[in-house]
Amino acid sequence: MTPAVKLSILVPVYNEAKTVQRAVKRVLDVNFPCQVEVVIVDDASTDGTAELIDQLHDERLIKLRHPANRGKTAAILTAAATGDFMVPLDADLEYQPEEIPTLLGPVLSGEAEVVYGNRGFGSHSAYSFWYVMGNKAVTTFANVLFNAYIADLETCFKLMPLELLRSLNITSSGFGMEAEITGKLLARGIRPFEVPITYKARSREAGKKITWRDGVQALWILGRIRLAKRPAR
Repeated sequence: MTPAVKLSILVPVYNEAKTVQRAVKRVLDVNFPCQVEVVIVDDASTDGTAELIDQLHDERLIKLRHPANRGKTAAILTAAATGDFMVPLDADLEYQPEEIPTLLGPVLSGEAEVVYGNRGFGSHSAYSFWYVMGNKAVTTFANVLFNAYIADLETCFKLMPLELLRSLNITSSGFGMEAEITGKLLARGIRPFEVPITYKARSREAGKKITWRDGVQALWILGRIRLAKRPAR
């Protein structure tokens, strides 16, 4: 274990009663190479999620709850995290908690401070053709705007220093947060280090929430950031 680094795993939750306990237990079972804390923020769930979170007990857990639904961005920013680095983890089990140490590797070796998990979309992991094409279109748009090359802008696995995240002053709600984080990083000249991860998209019936409107919002956010004055790194 590397005691000099502490990782905060931020778990925003909204109506994930079917998976939240399994997701958190899988995180806690991971053999991390550094100290970790798991910050769960229930965004005013109405399906019994809060009661299931209350049943989880571990000294590494921090549990918070919004009295009213405020969206994923608010849940991430509400998280009372104390780590040197942070990484979000959705509670729907589309991402594998066991792969978080893979993202930590480049940080602990000194190769990078910002690490993205790059999803390899395949027939078994893609929600739909248009979902994958939409993700690629938004990512390509960002690459053109900022003269960069990243493979997966919309990935949930974005590991970075906690203070860096807070300095970005993210204001977008919902999935727009992913575009705003990446756009502001690229605008500062920060290029994420990418590592391959596995991914299994759930169906609309199982609770998939993203729509084409989120893609349009992401393009608008990226364009707005590019047209703004580029901040100093």
